[in-house]
Amino acid sequence: MKLSIGPVSARFKGKVKLEDIEPPNGYKIVGEGEGGVAGFAKGQASVALAEEGEGCKLSYKAEAATGGKIAQLGQRLIAGSAKKTADRFFENFVDALQDYK
Repeated sequence: MKLSIGPVSARFKGKVKLEDIEPPNGYKIVGEGEGGVAGFAKGQASVALAEEGEGCKLSYKAEAATGGKIAQLGQRLIAGSAKKTADRFFENFVDALQDYK
């Protein structure tokens, strides 16, 4: 994954896995990545699914931790970038699901 946060841009190699899978209620996404000199990132997101009308409402709560150069940027900048990345992921997820309707 290529990620830019403020003045730091790095490629992260890592793993993502699903845990605590409880169909149809939700699951947890857990991931970690190494970005060389930029540092590391790890985090998790709890995803909840609930019926809503004729569709499904997806909500999530995420937590992340960073270390190295990327951690020196400050929590506000990192949190803003993490939210933007998560929002983009779920927007793409919704678009992908539209193909199955």
